[in-house]
Amino acid sequence: MNKVWIFDLDNTLHNATPHIFPHINRSMTAYLQQHLQLDEQAANKLRVDYWQRYGATLHGMMRHHGTDPDHFLWHTHQFPGLPQMVVHEPQLRQVLQRLPGRKLVFSNAPKHYAQAVLKLLRVDDLFDDLFAIEHTRYQPKPSIAGFMRLLRKHNLKPAQCVMVEDAAENLRAAKRLGMHTVWVNATPRAPAYVDVKIRTVMELPRAMARLRISA
Repeated sequence: MNKVWIFDLDNTLHNATPHIFPHINRSMTAYLQQHLQLDEQAANKLRVDYWQRYGATLHGMMRHHGTDPDHFLWHTHQFPGLPQMVVHEPQLRQVLQRLPGRKLVFSNAPKHYAQAVLKLLRVDDLFDDLFAIEHTRYQPKPSIAGFMRLLRKHNLKPAQCVMVEDAAENLRAAKRLGMHTVWVNATPRAPAYVDVKIRTVMELPRAMARLRISA
């Protein structure tokens, strides 16, 4: 059975922490201020609350305020200086090319942003598909519904799939479905639903033996 690698995008294929995540957080807070008539402190608190409760601020906005998801995603993911904001390993392309099997990206980010990042990383042509939040019908990871839509679209069995993610809660969902799980995280210990833990995606080729995958 051929393996299919399913990659998260932010903080998995590149480092979104220094520049991109702070920019998104500011943009979302500003959106809540404008559309819910809140001050900055209240808007930021609500943004974090929705993110913690639902896995995405968008989900809370849709559920409680009837927000149009495309409008929200477009206005909160504008990056005039994106080429200067993306932080990644220069050897990423070579590392991905060493992995046998098909490769997909599954991201809670909107399609226009994810496409732009993959092009800047110079790896967009290595992936068979980009499955963004629009394709989940706005049911982001760790929602099982989003995973199931991806599996159905590509006619995949969970046992074929290796999920590579920085967010542990998303891997918990992947493991519940029967996927192999790789956690990209620097902490020394991993939960039981993680098959392999690596500090960076650059370690993935060396970790294949622990996943019983050969080149």
